[in-house]
Amino acid sequence: MASRRIDATRIGQRLRAGTPRNPGADLSRLPWGLDLGAVRMAEGIRAALACGLVLLANEWLGWPPLVYMAMAAFFTCLCDIGGPIRFRVPALLAFTVLGAVVWVCFGLLRDLGLAVVLPLAFAGLFCLGMARVWGTGATAVGNILSIVLVVSVGQPLTWHEAWQVGAMFVCGGLWATLLTMVVWRLHPYRPARTAVADCWCRLAELAADQRRLLLEGAGTEAWDAHGRAHRRAVREELEHARTIVLDLVSMRGRLSLRGGQALLRLEACDQLFGSLIALSDLLEGESDPARLTAAETLLRLLRPMLVVLADAIAADTDVRAEVLERATTRALAATAADPLLRPLAEAMAERLRIAARLSTPGGYLPGGPVGAAQAQPWRDRVLVPLRANLNWESVTLRHALRVAVIGAPAMAVTLDYYGRQFAHWLPITAIVTLQPFFAITWQRALERIGGTVLGGLIGAVIAYFIRAPMDLALVLFPLCTAAFAARQVSFTAWITGVTPIVVVLMELIHPGHSSWAIAGLRALFTLAGGLLAIFGCLFLWPSWEPARLSQEQRNAIAAHADYARAVLSEVIGESPAGSAEAARRAAGMATNNLEACISRALQEPRGGRRPAVGTATLVDATLRRIAGRLSALRHDPTARATLTAAAGDAWRSWITTSLGSLTAGDGPLPPRPPLPQGEALLDPLARIARQVELLEGALRRPEPARG
Repeated sequence: MASRRIDATRIGQRLRAGTPRNPGADLSRLPWGLDLGAVRMAEGIRAALACGLVLLANEWLGWPPLVYMAMAAFFTCLCDIGGPIRFRVPALLAFTVLGAVVWVCFGLLRDLGLAVVLPLAFAGLFCLGMARVWGTGATAVGNILSIVLVVSVGQPLTWHEAWQVGAMFVCGGLWATLLTMVVWRLHPYRPARTAVADCWCRLAELAADQRRLLLEGAGTEAWDAHGRAHRRAVREELEHARTIVLDLVSMRGRLSLRGGQALLRLEACDQLFGSLIALSDLLEGESDPARLTAAETLLRLLRPMLVVLADAIAADTDVRAEVLERATTRALAATAADPLLRPLAEAMAERLRIAARLSTPGGYLPGGPVGAAQAQPWRDRVLVPLRANLNWESVTLRHALRVAVIGAPAMAVTLDYYGRQFAHWLPITAIVTLQPFFAITWQRALERIGGTVLGGLIGAVIAYFIRAPMDLALVLFPLCTAAFAARQVSFTAWITGVTPIVVVLMELIHPGHSSWAIAGLRALFTLAGGLLAIFGCLFLWPSWEPARLSQEQRNAIAAHADYARAVLSEVIGESPAGSAEAARRAAGMATNNLEACISRALQEPRGGRRPAVGTATLVDATLRRIAGRLSALRHDPTARATLTAAAGDAWRSWITTSLGSLTAGDGPLPPRPPLPQGEALLDPLARIARQVELLEGALRRPEPARG
């Protein structure tokens, strides 16, 4: 079986630079990298068929209303963010109906004048901006409906034209939705299988980088960077896969073979992730040559096993269990003499064997209902998030108002522009570039401007050399395929691919215009729209991250207090083995949220100079170390055998009380309880205590006076 190549040097470079899927260790850098593994040819082919075939029919039949059908199909493909059919199709159908209604209504209202249209456009943009309270799918639909609104306002319609436009828009949306069901129905389990395989591949990268640091004799700073990059990436990948798998299982209602395999593989991957965190904590600062040699052998054997399992899951093929068993046996033999490495290797071996059995014929037989909680009633799913965001503290409400305040005047300025068939790019760029946070808006503006300039040059060259309308329609097939296939590679690549499509479409819809003029106008309006979006984020009710850092810190500290309570309860036997998994997951997610907040703060003006950002960075690193110590303690069988209930209860109480005191900002920490007897317990508990005290020093250090 051909396995993926996981190169340690390449991983080290990704740690510094980051990619769209892995933000990297440097929280101050924007994730500019390309994620070439995210290429989706099926999505590209579907978009090409949805849009290209209709345009070819238009060129053949010469019936202009078909252009609206092609545009609707193109917009519908933009709305599709992937995932289970059960959730994608309702979103696409909702967009199809709402898009037709928006286009018809604003087209009919256009002749009534700006005094009527602009207030309605303001209200419409605000409502569509609020759609993000219902999740990423609704956010995509709201963004594309905003584009439909801007385009429709620029073109007055008669009743006869409105009927044609509405009918063609519905036909285009239904045509794209039908292709979605046909293309993706061929492999209904592939999204879940691919997502789980990506988790195992992330673990392989983590193991490879741990081995690299081990061989280089890296210091604390390098291990901290390793933790920020890999733990964050793996946790995000696990949660992404968990969402997809649970959606698939809930859609089926009972555990099928595929659904059961996906759930068990995901759980095994998450538990193996916990073992690797414990191993990382053990290796950081380790100087024993025998232990380092044994750990290097373990990691050297582990990485290819993880890659083989990832490939088997992705390709839905069997693995040679005897080969994996031989490698597992060698890893266990290499660590057998080390009392700290041996339990970690045994825990890893158990999870690898589970994953291997699931990739062999008859390795899992399903049965029983899912047992998941019943779905929330649709009224609650709609009304509860909306009510929760109808207050001025809501970032989403302020963002929606910002979109309306920026978008409506931009539409008013451009509606009477002499080249108004192109001027709508200004409000469209401003609306879709605006994000709730400045850092993301800044990144989107740079990526959109750069991608538009490069894509405009490509489109102008194509339109300059290809003049015949039928040839231009044929060129849309490879352009759509390439653009939509690279949609998840990076936002810059996506905009670079979409811009030539727009230039060619404008050449088809408005023949006679210079392709270079079209590309130049698009670049100019995109630049102006990007600057307008940045202005809006800077001066219209900004949501600066330092104001949110303290809350994210408290959430992360509280989550680690719960994790400490769960681990020590498990170690002293008050809770069953495995009961701390949910707390470990919650602590990892809380730390990821804190790091995302720090990253956005560092990318804001003067963000790196704010004392709160430096404090949050220290808190983040300290919590990562506490989580590593807790994972190591949890996998230490000696601790389970020697830690008494009284000592465990005392330390559980001290750690949780101390972290709770730091969360609430109360007085000094209570005195430490005495350390239990035994070398195996002295070190991990003492290291956790030192990190808690370091956390106290960071949080209660007085801020420097501002001059």
